[in-house]
Amino acid sequence: MIRLAVIDGQTLFRYGLRALVARHPDIEIVGECQAAAEAPAMVAAAGPDVVTVDVALPDGDGLRLARELRDRHDGLGIVVLTSRQDDDVLFRALETGVSAFVAKTAPAEETMAAIRHAAVAAASFTASGLALALARRHAVPDKLMLSPRETEVLELLQLGLSIPAMAIEMYVSVSTAKTYVARLYSKLGAASRAQALMAALHLGLIDYQQSLPSARPVTRPAQIDDRRGPNESDRQTVNRIAGPSPSRALAGIG
Repeated sequence: MIRLAVIDGQTLFRYGLRALVARHPDIEIVGECQAAAEAPAMVAAAGPDVVTVDVALPDGDGLRLARELRDRHDGLGIVVLTSRQDDDVLFRALETGVSAFVAKTAPAEETMAAIRHAAVAAASFTASGLALALARRHAVPDKLMLSPRETEVLELLQLGLSIPAMAIEMYVSVSTAKTYVARLYSKLGAASRAQALMAALHLGLIDYQQSLPSARPVTRPAQIDDRRGPNESDRQTVNRIAGPSPSRALAGIG
């Protein structure tokens, strides 16, 4: 039995979801609330396996709430339900770490499938519109096309190399390597390694199914002071981009 909690500011939608779930004996609603402020206590008390969260809550951002719930409950399945189907919201949901993204206008079967997916694969992401959204991102404006050097820097960022290690790999000074990275960040509108990789994913510069490549040999890696290396948050974001495996991460994509 899947224990489900509902967080949604629309009374009619909550009523409709209750009616829908009542027709599925493998799912039961164990708690619900209509505001972000009420959600943490409700989830803690109800102990659900899966929670549905509306993007637009009366008192806050549903995706921010989803991030808080993910930080507090690693194994909790989180299904984002939304009336907004633009690509930016979808990619924000992916970056947030939710389990599924479903439009409120989607067929009932798709909503139930997302809940069941979240119950067994909370750490993987599914969305029926993800493939099309990624295809649209491949239409990159000319001003965001990367030069060969910038492409190399992006590859080294994926590998997790520090600035000094990049300098060694590219046969340039550390100062020059910093300049290359700064230019790439500026072009991608990013302020960190994780943001740059996520922006590259959004723009189609990194394939969703692409796993992190194996690190190439780098001279004297043990002697490098990796002060600019990725922190734990960056590593989690990069792992999120790579996904647990193509078959699980793309499950449910239509």
